[in-house]
Amino acid sequence: MPNRYAGTEEERGALDAYVKLWRAAHAVEVAANRHLSEHNLTISQFAVLEALYHLGPLSQRQLADKILRSSGNLTMVIDNLERDGLVSRERVPTDRRIMSVTLTPRGQQLIGRVLPEHVANIRNIFRLIPADAVITLTTLTRTLGLAVTQHPDGEPLREKARDRDRTGMLKT
Repeated sequence: MPNRYAGTEEERGALDAYVKLWRAAHAVEVAANRHLSEHNLTISQFAVLEALYHLGPLSQRQLADKILRSSGNLTMVIDNLERDGLVSRERVPTDRRIMSVTLTPRGQQLIGRVLPEHVANIRNIFRLIPADAVITLTTLTRTLGLAVTQHPDGEPLREKARDRDRTGMLKT
């Protein structure tokens, strides 16, 4: 459905792209994570387990940065994972202010079972579009994400032609 915003064509185009991106991302997130409830996991809990599985022990701050959650929200998530015996926390001996979070054997076993199913769900979602579209989507979303994080004030990039590849995409 086209938006009804009465702004400029550029504003309407940006708003339309934003709404489509948000809706697609939400639909993919729901579809990819639907199976987590079968394992009594929330999306945030799964993200913590997956990060620890791939990266090893991390501080709560590092985990929050990796899974794009606030450290306040993450405390409750880790409390629940610890309660369920999936992670453990201990103070870092060199800096007692920092808590290191580690997978327990039970957490390792759970993520080892859940992750292959998760990857299969994601693979099946992206099989819905052609492989070249997946590559284009990957490039576009990476370019957009980098542009936003490098220019958080929302100012548009003023790159030169040399900053774009032969397809017109920003070099990343």
